[in-house]
Amino acid sequence: MRIDPVSLRLFLAVSELGTIAAAAEREHIAASAVSKRISDLEALLSTQLLERSNKGIFPTPAGIALQNLSRGIVNDLDNVATRMREYASGTRGLVRIYANVSSIAQFLPADLQGFIEKYPDVQLQLEERISTAILRGVAENAADIGCYADLGGHQHDVITLPYREDQLVVVVPKGSPLSRRKTLSTAELLAHHLIGLQTGSYINLQLQRIAGELGVPVKFRMQVNSYDAVCLMVESSMGIGILPVSLARRYARTLGIRAIGLDAPWAQRRLNLCIRSYDGLPVAARLLVDHLCPAARSIAAGAKPPAA
Repeated sequence: MRIDPVSLRLFLAVSELGTIAAAAEREHIAASAVSKRISDLEALLSTQLLERSNKGIFPTPAGIALQNLSRGIVNDLDNVATRMREYASGTRGLVRIYANVSSIAQFLPADLQGFIEKYPDVQLQLEERISTAILRGVAENAADIGCYADLGGHQHDVITLPYREDQLVVVVPKGSPLSRRKTLSTAELLAHHLIGLQTGSYINLQLQRIAGELGVPVKFRMQVNSYDAVCLMVESSMGIGILPVSLARRYARTLGIRAIGLDAPWAQRRLNLCIRSYDGLPVAARLLVDHLCPAARSIAAGAKPPAA
């Protein structure tokens, strides 16, 4: 036995409005088709659902029971359709984001808040990763969108989109001899013990690259997982660190540290977005990409991920 939800909807219309003609008009269907649907439904259920008289049509006791059952079913089906339309339009969904600590600490909170204000039913799953892991995660479809520091060179299997820029500076203990300096070069930086971020981060990769060119070691006193920890260790004179300038100024207001310039080309940084394919993104993820990079559609149209 299969009960057609369309027949249930028409039955409800007839029982509520009292005439087949009124139900047919409301549901935009021929009156004869409505009448046949009701007859077929009664035959299927082997019971009379409606009583017909010159005063109109009224539900039988069985019809009243079916009314109560049908309203819940029809409402549930309407909710299913509405929910699926929300997913199709991107107003509901899940977007998986990998981002580096600099993006999370500086730019993403405000940008994601602006997006959620537009699309409150979209769920954002944000995970912190180092830049190399972000590129790999997006390429392997572990994340829909990545936000990372530009490492230079071609990135395989992803499309790169511009996001933001930031400037790196050196943070040193307030009152130390270094705090009287205006800038430090990378070579001078490498002469000191450093508080670094985790292995594979943009800053660590740049330090290791230049140290290799100069033939000197990178003297990491320790490696930590956050800029808060970097600044606290610097305040304790455990070493010096490297931070984006906006964060360094923020921490310097409350901690015993001072920010000085980093005289190096790599101190001016680009933060990018990466995706596997613009058209292949879930609708909600595509809306977020457009929010973070308004030119994403046109850039992606002319970009193809390079072959591995």
